[in-house]
Amino acid sequence: MNRRFACPFALAMLLAAAPARATVLTELSDSLQQLAGKVAPAVVQVEVTRLGPEQDEDGQGAALIVRQHAMGAGVIVDPDGYIMTNAHVVEGAQRIRVMLPLPLTASADESFAGRARALEAKVVGSEKLSDLALLKVEASDLPTLPFNLNRPPQPGELVFAVGSPGGLRNSVTMGVISSAWRQPDPDNPMVYLQTDAPINPGNSGGPLVDVTGGIVGLNTFILSAGGGSDGLGFAIPARIVDFVYRSLRKSGHVDHVEIGVGAQSITPPMAQGLGLSQDWGVVVADVLPQGPADAAGIRPGDVVVSVDGHPTPSLISFTASLYQHLPDQVVKIDALRGDQRLSFRVASVMARNRRGQDLDFPDPMKSHIAPLGILGLDVDDRLRTMLPGLRAGSGVIVLGHAPGLDSVDTGLQPGDVIHTLNRTPIDSVQELQSAAAVLTPGDSVVLRIERQGQFQFLAFEME
Repeated sequence: MNRRFACPFALAMLLAAAPARATVLTELSDSLQQLAGKVAPAVVQVEVTRLGPEQDEDGQGAALIVRQHAMGAGVIVDPDGYIMTNAHVVEGAQRIRVMLPLPLTASADESFAGRARALEAKVVGSEKLSDLALLKVEASDLPTLPFNLNRPPQPGELVFAVGSPGGLRNSVTMGVISSAWRQPDPDNPMVYLQTDAPINPGNSGGPLVDVTGGIVGLNTFILSAGGGSDGLGFAIPARIVDFVYRSLRKSGHVDHVEIGVGAQSITPPMAQGLGLSQDWGVVVADVLPQGPADAAGIRPGDVVVSVDGHPTPSLISFTASLYQHLPDQVVKIDALRGDQRLSFRVASVMARNRRGQDLDFPDPMKSHIAPLGILGLDVDDRLRTMLPGLRAGSGVIVLGHAPGLDSVDTGLQPGDVIHTLNRTPIDSVQELQSAAAVLTPGDSVVLRIERQGQFQFLAFEME
């Protein structure tokens, strides 16, 4: 008897549940439409005109400089016409126009849905490291989107990417947060949100929003073999976008702090050899004498646990926390020294500009160190005055790269100061030229350099 009535009962339950399911789906669809309607008015299309080389498919013929057009997206973050976008979208721009969606009136039909007004925009400031730029248009009472800074995004969280892929304004795609902490380039300290919401060329600079319509990130690039969306999209986290926005709006550039320490990732052999309390995380490797960290009591070998209350399980998290620190506030650092937990309040100072950028350019024939592919300058009394943070009184400052057929990739950067080559002291360009001239292919070379106030070694082989 039970089997006899089981199927009719189950069918009746399904029939009864069908309207409920339809109602849930309808409510979900309505909610998504309302979200898109809320977000779209604050998202603009960014049209850029710049000069660049004409693409030559066969690689022959003279290069021609032509007018180029590029397109991206942006999001209005202030009703008085401030718009955040990617720095690469507006790089080298001669002219920038933004297309602002016009709101539909009660009497308008669907044929007016694509209406927009064009406004000229200027760049308030940009920063290549974060790939962010702030634009300004002369308008007021514009619709905006807020940054969602209340909590960090979580993997699996539903998000929506809005932009102009292929010039199609206010295209909305849906996906989830694949990872809330991704570092695609190990040599770049920037971290990103990873999402599978479809992102294509033209989405750059548009917002990634959550179900409340708050900005959780700014779409910036994709990883794709074919150039289209493969579900590997990356967005700059809202906290970084907000920090850069406030800095650019205040001064046109981004101010970063430094506290006078050099940090490294902890490895198990390092932890064993130094007797550290843990074999992962971040250890202080160098402390600038008489610098802020030194004055606060931080010592080499201290294991950094958190910066400003943010845990630092990796070097990238340590770097990111300092990157987002406000210049006018004390840096709060918790650390382990053996079994003892310590807290430090470190006075932050503005990061110095890269050395060498304001120096007079010398005679290239005299400053060229050909085997190393660099141009150098003696550190003299004048330079010591210009570079008050220099820890050693002599050496050769790297002004730039000048690679030749026989030069090697050394890893040197403009602003580095070379002090020794294979334990031979270097006090002048002439001494460096002489020491480098006797090197032959296959020779191992170790340079001791000073980079932004910290000593380190660069090792390579001559080719």
